[in-house]
Amino acid sequence: MIRKIIYINCGIVVLLAVWFFIYPPVRAFLNIDDPALRQPGIPKVAWRLYRKLTPRYAAWANQRVAQGQAGTLSTQNISGTEWPLFGSVFYLWSLENLQSAWEAGDHRGGAEPRVFAKNAIIAASELVIDPGHASWVKKHWGQGFLHRENVFYRMLVIAALTSRAKLLHDNAHLDLLRDQVESLSGELDASPSGLLEDYPGECYPGDVMTAVACIQRADAVLGTDHSKFVARALRAFIGDKTTRLELPPYMAHAVSGKPVSEARGCANSYICLAAPELWPAQARQWFQLYDRFFWQQRITAVGYREYPRGLPKTDWTMDVDAGPVIAGHGVSASAFGMGAARRNGQFDRAYPLACEMLATVWELPNDVLGIPRLLSNLSEAPLLGEAGILWLLTIQPEKGFTVKVGGTVPTYVYVVLISALLFGIFLVLEACVRFKAARQEPEPAVWAPRLQIGVWACLLGGGVGLTWIGFWWAGFILLLLMLVLPFRKKAPPIEEFAIASPSTGGKGQP
Repeated sequence: MIRKIIYINCGIVVLLAVWFFIYPPVRAFLNIDDPALRQPGIPKVAWRLYRKLTPRYAAWANQRVAQGQAGTLSTQNISGTEWPLFGSVFYLWSLENLQSAWEAGDHRGGAEPRVFAKNAIIAASELVIDPGHASWVKKHWGQGFLHRENVFYRMLVIAALTSRAKLLHDNAHLDLLRDQVESLSGELDASPSGLLEDYPGECYPGDVMTAVACIQRADAVLGTDHSKFVARALRAFIGDKTTRLELPPYMAHAVSGKPVSEARGCANSYICLAAPELWPAQARQWFQLYDRFFWQQRITAVGYREYPRGLPKTDWTMDVDAGPVIAGHGVSASAFGMGAARRNGQFDRAYPLACEMLATVWELPNDVLGIPRLLSNLSEAPLLGEAGILWLLTIQPEKGFTVKVGGTVPTYVYVVLISALLFGIFLVLEACVRFKAARQEPEPAVWAPRLQIGVWACLLGGGVGLTWIGFWWAGFILLLLMLVLPFRKKAPPIEEFAIASPSTGGKGQP
């Protein structure tokens, strides 16, 4: 039986090597060789991700609302409270983009997106407006949370219901949508600075700008016209409301509109995604400034910095908005920067960023994006990363913007993918050598064989079971622990004896 365990372990090593270290880099090389990353269009990887993510998103969103766990979370749990809603809006925005592509003749996704994804569209939009998922903003703003500042949450409500109305035309929650559009636009227009707070004492201009864009988009389904409001809203982001780099700040004072922080990459990318549809000329200027002051090439990679150059102790940090900052490169800044570059028609920037993204997401054979899944909140918003990447990959240039192609694959991509591929091949070869050796050697002696066999079987069953139900990371850990077994007994020392043949009269002969 111990010999069979060794055989099975070798087979598991081969499967894990293929699953985690051979398939992902091969898949990534195929993904980055897609013309739709270098020019307008929907990449093949986006259509594939959409087909796999859609049923998962519908099931997760329905289950989360039914369980009611959102209402128990603390206001300090930012990822647990914000990310489920943000991810749902990302998913809905991606569906709008895919539906537009399908209507333009791109049917590679199969059935019409709004038909295939109907259940997921309903589930995602219902999650955003679910009272339980508003618990954290109720704690901040009280019962008047829908009509008093609270920009971030109200923006998400408008975004989700607008997407649902555009996609399904089911007239669901139009009264709520209209109320939020009119009340939020009126409150922003009446603000001295044009800004409002997300949370008490916290004003993020990027969220305000996105709210303005969402209000404008809602006009298409409500039959309203907020063009004058949109034109006036620019006042909140220009002149003395900008930083020393002439870019909107990450944070500002809501009453005066003055910056209280530097411009940051995560906010700049966010702003450059929303601005083109609002104020095209100003958007072009902002993107040029962002590119000039934040683009960098470092440690074989290219990307957008999270903080401007020269700020001390900012090259290696992490927070809930920026994500990891690695040698100055902001993970969120560069990921959303890829989408911003596509929106602004700058594919010479979007293409290398997309290559780095696709080399890093680690697409597994079951179409799960491993790294985004791990960086998301596994208990509260496990699909945020994949929904965000789907949206970013489906973004198209704003009408009227010049498309610039170009860009090359960064060295980082080759280093990561080739290293992983070689490691995977090494694991396969090493397993083959162990398998051959196990066949040729006698049955190994091990400590407590029955106990080890039982533990090994439990780890194998648990690892396979957890992987099957979607907790692949936990299943992977159990399988790794399983591979440590069996523990062998130490071989007895080999004693050497000098023996001489009696017939030869050698030195050993007495």
